[in-house]
Amino acid sequence: MADLNCIVVTPEETTVETTVESVVLPLFDGSMGILRNHGAMIGRLGAGELRLRNGDQLDCYYLDGGFVQVADNTVSILTGRAIPVDQLDAEAVEDELQTTLSTPATDSGQMETRDRTIQQLRAQRRVARRSAK
Repeated sequence: MADLNCIVVTPEETTVETTVESVVLPLFDGSMGILRNHGAMIGRLGAGELRLRNGDQLDCYYLDGGFVQVADNTVSILTGRAIPVDQLDAEAVEDELQTTLSTPATDSGQMETRDRTIQQLRAQRRVARRSAK
């Protein structure tokens, strides 16, 4: 019985608006599963894989951090990016990661941006590799 609403919103659009049986989120400090009648909560998302299950159907997305709110059988996700896993190219992500790793950073602001980009690309690579299996 699929009666858990899930809404994923990015700055550009509402990426997902569907009803599912379960949601698995990449929280900042680990993954978390949500089923119908879950208690109300607000959490900080990390970069990683969002899994939406409805019966035998599994839809997966790469999320780029953000926040989640769960209330009244609705999971509302606000994120910088939500990319369907089948649109991730593991080789392109790996190339971009190697380029970023070899790019020097000259001040603390550049180092912080570079480190955040590396973390996001590593999460994308992990999600892309897992979906290729």
